[in-house]
Amino acid sequence: MATGDSLIRVTGLKKHYNGGAIKALDGVTVDIQRGDVMVVIGPSGSGKSTFLRSLNLLETPTEGSIIFDGIDITKKKYKDASGKMVKLDIDGLRQKMGMVFQHFNLFPHKTILENMTLAPIKVKKMDPEQAKETALSLLDRVGLKDRADAYPIQLSGGQKQRVAIVRALAMEPEVMLFDEPTSALDPEMVGEVLEVMKELANEGMTMVCVTHEMGFAREVGNRVLFMADGMLVEQGTPSDIFDHPQSPRLQDFLAKVL
Repeated sequence: MATGDSLIRVTGLKKHYNGGAIKALDGVTVDIQRGDVMVVIGPSGSGKSTFLRSLNLLETPTEGSIIFDGIDITKKKYKDASGKMVKLDIDGLRQKMGMVFQHFNLFPHKTILENMTLAPIKVKKMDPEQAKETALSLLDRVGLKDRADAYPIQLSGGQKQRVAIVRALAMEPEVMLFDEPTSALDPEMVGEVLEVMKELANEGMTMVCVTHEMGFAREVGNRVLFMADGMLVEQGTPSDIFDHPQSPRLQDFLAKVL
């Protein structure tokens, strides 16, 4: 569970398009603590995915700050521990943030094992044998060790998404970001992916998850954010949000989805 130790502090985050005519994010402020399982809910077009993608700068904010591990990643340079100005290493930073998308983004021409070991070997310079050992261990954890030599086309959607999750874990991230990881899956495959995410949550992995799965948000999240119209309308425990919603906007949303 959350530790009270801030990992990502977002302040006044804005993302505008067309010279400010479209406000995808309009002043979002939130503190993500180590061990948080933060679930982001809200109607389509509310800014949930834009918020998530801003956390690792896949979206460049128009305004505001994102402090990750004590560094404002919205700035091109920052002061290191000795007070010297150094250039932000965005690629190095993204290695600390595992990202899982709606679509699995596996390389179709590579085996599952090759998909798993590519980044650890190329980016982290991990020994190939060690990378293979780690990958097989992670695949075993999600029940797919026997599919290591298969190609993505030979796997079901749920299996591909489980591979996508453990592929992100192979980089040993500090936080996992999930952008609607089950929305592209057939209904019967959703459970197997959510089960892996529940296990991660139980192990203390810091997670931020945009999802339409209200049952998951209620059961697994320790904090729920409700977004609408680019703004963070309400946040609290699952009980706060689902049992005692304060704002009419959240009450209306829950009446439609529950």
